Amino acid sequence: MNDKINVLLIITIISLFISLLFAFFLVTVKTKYKISNYLFAAFLCLTAIDVSGPLFEIISDGPSNLGMLRNTLAFLQIPVFYLYVLSVCYSDFKFKPKYILHLLPFLIANIVLLPRFYTVDNASKINFIIHRQSMIELQFNHILFHLQTVVYVFAVFMLLRKAKKLYLENNAGASINSYNWLFQFTSVLSILYLIVILKNIFKFSSYPYISEWIKIVVLVLELFIICWYLYKALNHPDLFRNIDSKLKLVSDIVLEEKNNEPAIVNEKEYNAALSKLKQYMVQEKPFLNPSLTIQDVSVAIKIPVRDLSLLINHKLEQHFYDFVNTYRIENAMEILKDDTKSKVTILEILYEVGFNSKSSFNTAFKKHTGNTPTSYRKQL
Repeated sequence: MNDKINVLLIITIISLFISLLFAFFLVTVKTKYKISNYLFAAFLCLTAIDVSGPLFEIISDGPSNLGMLRNTLAFLQIPVFYLYVLSVCYSDFKFKPKYILHLLPFLIANIVLLPRFYTVDNASKINFIIHRQSMIELQFNHILFHLQTVVYVFAVFMLLRKAKKLYLENNAGASINSYNWLFQFTSVLSILYLIVILKNIFKFSSYPYISEWIKIVVLVLELFIICWYLYKALNHPDLFRNIDSKLKLVSDIVLEEKNNEPAIVNEKEYNAALSKLKQYMVQEKPFLNPSLTIQDVSVAIKIPVRDLSLLINHKLEQHFYDFVNTYRIENAMEILKDDTKSKVTILEILYEVGFNSKSSFNTAFKKHTGNTPTSYRKQL
């Protein structure tokens, strides 16, 4: 028993230290992405408060209003994470009055506890905790927490799905790996929340001791997840560059444009625009810029972003991301075929043609040629 308590305390102290240190770093570091940093710092602080349970139980004299409030702060974790993902995805993110609605589950959970916990004496609080398995308030709060978790996890994945699609339709790949990684991070957090739900189910079953062991697993996983994020943030400080939330998906634009003009007129305009676009890509080689966006191309060839997006993403049936990568790969193939550049490494080539990631270069190259860059060079 003592060994279990010691393990819990060690894990808790390490998690608290890393979480609070990282939160302090996010708040104090100089960056133009302050809102995102503040939101993730808040998420880390809420996580730290959540994992502080074993330490709080040792220093407290018994059940208290502060202790119960600490427990209910878990209702704020995933809403704050959702707002963080929103701020990461969209460069024009700002706090809006409607975001106050995210406080509702937290407020409801505490209001439910008012009559038989917050407003009663200490003896009644102790009795409430002793009989917690049969207390309808705690059962309700656990169900509310599980429901909230499922809804927010679904909302985050839907948000990421739309943001990534917008990115592919309007950007050329400077930070696509950021969105892929954020998806991975959300997936890992989702698994963690599912384990927490399992823990809470056992908490109100005939096997509460299983819940205690799962609690240790959750604490360990939270520690690893925080360390993983810290590692990523320190090694890739430029992670997560946003897009404009006012951008529309091409599928939505197509629906709006459907009955606006005769198809023949549109076809002529698209053909002229396509010729202009291809000429610009070949002569000016804008694809060499790893941060190229559809807005940049729009300004250069004087075609409205909306029309250009429809041309590439709808008419050509290619994401802007894939369209630009085609030119990059063609350029890379020319370099690989050049005997005078046989000593130029694959890494040097990928940076030269506009990629900034070996994985994205290899994926795009294999998609375009059926081979990896190395095997393609050997076949020449």
